Amino acid sequence: MFSSRSIAFLAAVAAVATSSCSAFVPRSAATSRSTAQLYSTAESDSFVSEGAKKQVGNSAFLNEDLMARAQNGPGKKNEESLKIGIVGAGLAGMIAAMDLVDAGHEVEMFEARPFVGGKVSSWMDKDDNHIEMGLHVFFGCYYNLFGIMKRTGSFDKNLRVKEHVHTFVNDGGKLGALDFRFPIGAPVSGLTAFAKTEQLGIEDKFHNAVRLGTSPIVRALVDFDGGMDMVRELDEITFTEWFTQLGGKRGSLDRMWDAIAYALGFLDCNDISARAMLTIFMLFAIRTEASVLRMLDGSPQTGLHDPIVNYLEERGVKINLATACKELVHDVDHDGKPTRIRGIKVGSEAEYKEYDTVIAALDVPGIKKLLPENFRKYDMFDKIYSLECVPIATVQLRFDGWVTELNDDARMMDISGDQSDGRGGGIDNLLYSVDTEFSCFADLAVTSPGEYYKEGEGSLIQAVFDARGFTRSNKQLVEDCTTQLNKVFPSSKKLNVTWSSVVKLGQSLYKEAPGQDKLRPKQATPVPNFFLAGSYTYQDYLDSMEGATRSGLMVADEVIARADGPTGLKAMSLEAQAANDAAAPAAEEAEKEKTLFFAQERA
Repeated sequence: MFSSRSIAFLAAVAAVATSSCSAFVPRSAATSRSTAQLYSTAESDSFVSEGAKKQVGNSAFLNEDLMARAQNGPGKKNEESLKIGIVGAGLAGMIAAMDLVDAGHEVEMFEARPFVGGKVSSWMDKDDNHIEMGLHVFFGCYYNLFGIMKRTGSFDKNLRVKEHVHTFVNDGGKLGALDFRFPIGAPVSGLTAFAKTEQLGIEDKFHNAVRLGTSPIVRALVDFDGGMDMVRELDEITFTEWFTQLGGKRGSLDRMWDAIAYALGFLDCNDISARAMLTIFMLFAIRTEASVLRMLDGSPQTGLHDPIVNYLEERGVKINLATACKELVHDVDHDGKPTRIRGIKVGSEAEYKEYDTVIAALDVPGIKKLLPENFRKYDMFDKIYSLECVPIATVQLRFDGWVTELNDDARMMDISGDQSDGRGGGIDNLLYSVDTEFSCFADLAVTSPGEYYKEGEGSLIQAVFDARGFTRSNKQLVEDCTTQLNKVFPSSKKLNVTWSSVVKLGQSLYKEAPGQDKLRPKQATPVPNFFLAGSYTYQDYLDSMEGATRSGLMVADEVIARADGPTGLKAMSLEAQAANDAAAPAAEEAEKEKTLFFAQERA
């Protein structure tokens, strides 16, 4: 454990770096802070609504009003009521629908799957086991999502707060940690956590301190805009490139940072953007609560989605499940560019439905599949096809004992009686590991016991494999997951797997690789009545539940801001309908003449 003198040393390193850290970023970043500022300002200025503007730019990271905005709703009723179709009932689409129906609009949703939730989906198998697409953890900086959960009444009831510790599990059951429990909050608690961690040796701690001490994070402690501008400039290089430029060593990456990078974006430090990593650590450094973890007391369907669905259905929103959108019906100009969405064709019969406005609230593969080819005539849509995604495989294993119980073999084997409400043995928190191919995992029977604990049974381990294991068979993944769990929890070799599940998602999060951020589209598009939502769309957070929430709120704000007035979305729709009605007789007459011509030809 480090002494107070060591901690003071780290603080001194940070203090020295504050005045000189611009020397430790690429030349373009050091000489073009104004470029980053202009970029951030331009992004904000391209939005019409004040609500969307508040979700982007440096000030969004410090805006304490965002939770209240999400909790209270849009705060506005439009004069005109739009008929809105939303394609996709994931988190972004459902949250957009909440705001839009509260603003007085008629909303209908279409989801291809038989359940809502998108990448945060969960469902039950025939034996009442809850299956998930991934491991879902709520960071303390999920301000917008927490606001939504308060709005639906699920925040206090359905989330379980974990100890303010990020735990690493290594070969042989050796534990390391970033322990943020300290009487003084950020940034002191963070400095202390890195100084005291058992995950790194003394030499790696020193080099780690030097590199972090010369980072934009330190600049942000005294000049937040300056620090964030530097972070934005680092999207063109990997975290490894940035970390090793001055002081950082491979040991720190291998033993700590890789696990965190995989947990954030299912990429290692050699592949993940420096911007993506430093954005998160900027929040950790500025906000004490940002690194606090919460997990649902049960499945995402019950704890997160059901309250939102109830909210929507109580307000008249219709959600059509197992009803895919087959086509965007649209008008074009003389060059073939789309000019307006008329409606959509949905379901197995391709039923045509007209809407004033359509929102595509999809993930990256979904929007690529939905967009007609001629939409790529617009640069904004064309860039979407350059966004890449990462594959994941979520493995769930039920055991006849408590896998993460390291200290007491008798306790590990004891599954008798009622051990609900987190009373099971082992570690009640998210776990990281650099010695397994699943960098983050948890025992859901302990962390989320409401629906995952079963009396008379033990651990339900949920582990997420990235590209390293994705291509293996389900059987092999179950075997590999078991073997690797035994490696980091040696006593668990005495336990047996009683049930397993594997869910593969070939394209999950968009790939947070260098250069990808500039490809992300905004929510409003060049087609005036067509909008996008989803965590891949532009907002200042990562592809995550919070990112999806932000995008849903932003797209709703943009629609609401454009709905009314002589040039608003409703006026445009009425004008287009009038034009179609006026053209209808001529079209009908032309069809009659065509029919008559062919009849005469046949005669």
